Amino acid sequence: MYDFAAFAEPATWVSLLTLTLMEIVLGIDNIIFISIIVSRLPAAQQARGRTIGLMLALVFRLGLLLSISWIIGLRAALFTLDLPWQDEPFGVSGRDLILLAGGLFLIYKSTTELHTKLQGEEETETPGAGSATMTNVIFQIIVVDIVFSFDSILTAVGLVDNVLVMIVAVVISMGLMLAFSGAVAGFVNNNPTIKVLALSFLIMIGVMLVMEAGHQEIEKGYLYFAMAFSLLVELFNIRLRKKSPAGPVHLRDSNFD
Repeated sequence: MYDFAAFAEPATWVSLLTLTLMEIVLGIDNIIFISIIVSRLPAAQQARGRTIGLMLALVFRLGLLLSISWIIGLRAALFTLDLPWQDEPFGVSGRDLILLAGGLFLIYKSTTELHTKLQGEEETETPGAGSATMTNVIFQIIVVDIVFSFDSILTAVGLVDNVLVMIVAVVISMGLMLAFSGAVAGFVNNNPTIKVLALSFLIMIGVMLVMEAGHQEIEKGYLYFAMAFSLLVELFNIRLRKKSPAGPVHLRDSNFD
């Protein structure tokens, strides 16, 4: 399982690069969620909150990698349900329960955050409640870290059979995400439309996790392409708004009539 000699082969390095890139892509969702949750903390605590969140994600992923046999066992059905719309009994595994709970939590939390943002409610902190707020934030981060780490490791197991390669890829990807998390958080929090778009992405991911729990697989490539395309369009909009200091142009102000 821990084959150090494999690093002498070019194929191992290709697998390492591929897996590292995949871990970064899958980890972007985690960074966005952490950034949005941590933004409710006082400014002096936000960097610490992001660091704790990403370090916890690293611990969870390494712990799951060292428990490969347990992860594989989670795919086995714990019990079955007789659903009227299915001919065969529906087997519910530990993986399904984790994805279902994580998906529902992600949908709930992202929806409430989106509602707060759209209603224009102020994200103020209660005086003297800093430690309680940090505890609440860390708890939410732990819940989402478990779900994202679980999904990430399951994908890694399907790509590479060398646990050492997985460990190195996870450490490299988490190191890069930790280095750039501040820039990502600042960009998301300083652009309200990007924050709304990010929350919408998290809702989509939550729905995807719930559907996977129901054994309805969704091609993630389509989902990430849609997210990347939407983000690209919004980046163009931000650039255009910066070039228009006079503000948006309304149809009634134009010379179309």
